[in-house]
Order: sequence, then structure tokens, then C-alpha cells
Amino acid sequence: MVKIADIPVGDFPLLLAPMEDVSDPPFRKLCKTHGADVMYTEFISSSGLIRDAAKSVAKLDIFEYERPIGIQIFGNDLEEMQEAAAICEKAGPDIIDINFGCPVKKVAGKGSGAGILKDIPKMVRLTEAIVKAVDLPVTVKTRLGWDANTKYIVDVAERLQDVGIQALSIHGRTRAQMYKGEADWGLIGEVKNNPHMHIPIFGNGDVNSPEKVVAMKNRYGVDGIMIGRAAIGYPWIFNEIKHFMATGEYLAPPSLQARVDAARQHLTMSIAWKGDDLGRIEMRRHYGNYFRNFPHFKPFRMALVTSNDSQEVFDTLDAIVTDYAAIFEAEKAKALMP
Repeated sequence: MVKIADIPVGDFPLLLAPMEDVSDPPFRKLCKTHGADVMYTEFISSSGLIRDAAKSVAKLDIFEYERPIGIQIFGNDLEEMQEAAAICEKAGPDIIDINFGCPVKKVAGKGSGAGILKDIPKMVRLTEAIVKAVDLPVTVKTRLGWDANTKYIVDVAERLQDVGIQALSIHGRTRAQMYKGEADWGLIGEVKNNPHMHIPIFGNGDVNSPEKVVAMKNRYGVDGIMIGRAAIGYPWIFNEIKHFMATGEYLAPPSLQARVDAARQHLTMSIAWKGDDLGRIEMRRHYGNYFRNFPHFKPFRMALVTSNDSQEVFDTLDAIVTDYAAIFEAEKAKALMP
């Protein structure tokens, strides 16, 4: 059984990665329902939280069914990060996570997220300060380094462990790579197999199928896998991985009806949590993933992402089950004609 401090998280936990504008409570609910073991909130700006910015404060919302769950924060000012960590602790999560991995310019360019990989001593000082500021377990998510010449993750992992973190998630790219190229799991394996390491090491990057999870587990010995982009619009991936690991067999992919039901549930929860307008608008980024690779789907997708009336969106989802299914079957029949 893998544990983060004293928190049991499963024999080989599957973690939902913190993703800005994605890992909100509605999305997390679906992922938990479909097998995610550990959840993380969207990352929260430490300065925004201290200023009581509404968007940052809203991200503190967590629910009992999500546990164990971590609240993730980012920033580069030691005192602000300590204060933000204390605020997060009062919201009642199980874990405080530090984002040292976000590569986007508006974060990394200010020395936060992956930007702190250019100043490893500061990264270590900041981590130690947060560990001392809270009573909850502190974890870190980071990358291999700033660029190809600064892949210091093996040493960095030891130093972070030495100041008290309880688990480390590593994305197998540098900041310079952003999300391009292949993730380098070899270095993640070096961290895991370093005899000086004794905290759980979770791998992240390019994991989009059950067989990849098994391959990474067997080859590199990681304690669990963190899944991000592959779960967007496809929360079923968690249970599919678990089933494959247990049986060596694949679960049948979700039916059209199952996809519509999930999208409907997601939209309903999004509206309930964010309000009608924002909940409807912020769901638009998900529909393309729920119905990815469905031929002749464009008219339905356009209706989903352009409607300014929530009932119209629900009606479109209903139409997918009836009208699109008929179109799809007609196209299949046409393709089989001699």
C-alpha cells in the first residue's frame, strides 16, 4: 500500500493532475466516479489567494467524496506562499501540493511554477518554509529541469525530500519543451531507483493508455501514475487502466450514450457550481474531447460550443443520442454498400 505520509492512496494509485481551468469540482467528480485515487485542485495563485481574489478563493472548494485531495498552490515569494499554504490548510484538504512545474509564460516567466527551476536553492528554501508552515503533508509536482542542460531532477528530488516533502510527482519534460516531444521517463526512473529516496515517486507525461501505464510501472518502478490531458473528456481512463492491470484485458470503450450522459452530468454540475453563463461557457472546452474522433460530428459540436442558452445545449446532447446515432448508422451502411 502506497502512502503519502500516513494517508493510504492504493497499491498503485492513479492521480488526477492539477490542470488550470479543467480540474474543477465537476470534472473531479467524474474522475473520482471513474476510478481516480488522488485528486488535486486547479493550481491557485498564492498572491491571488492572499488578496482574496474571487477566482482563487473559489478553487478552495473541496468535497468529502473527493478525498484524499490536495490543494495546489504556486508563487515565488516565500512569505506569500507560507500564508497561502496556511489559508489552504484551513479549507480542510488532505495534502498541500506545490506547483513547480507549470510551464506557461504568465506563470514561469515570473519565477513561479517551472520558472523556479532556474533557482534550485530558492526552490528548496520555499519548500522547506511551506513544510514548516502547515501540519498537513506537503507534496511537490515539478519537471526534469528548466532546459536540456539543467536536468537536475535526481539531486533536486533528494533535496526536496530532505526538507520534508512526502511525495513527488515528476513530469518527464523540461520547461523548455512545454508539452512537445516525448516525455523522458528514464530520469523519472532514476529518481525512483535512487537508494536515497524513500518517498513515493509518481510519474507523469504521455500516459494515455492502459498498456503505457503497465510499461512505465514495470520498467521504471514508479509508485503510481499522474494523469492529466488524457483524462480530459475521458474520465473512464482511470477504471480502464485498473481493469487492464488486474486482468490484462481491455474494458469496452464508453458508448455514445455513456459519453452523452457524462457530458450532461458535467454540464449540470458546472452550472450548479459556477452559475448558468460561466458554467455553460467553461464546458465548451470539454465537448471536443467527449466526442473525439466521431465522424460527421461537426454540426453537433458547433451547436454545443456556440449556444448561449443552457437548455439548447441540453437539447443538443439529447439530439446526439437520436439524430447523430441515425446519421452515423446511415454512413456505416453506405460504406458497406457494394
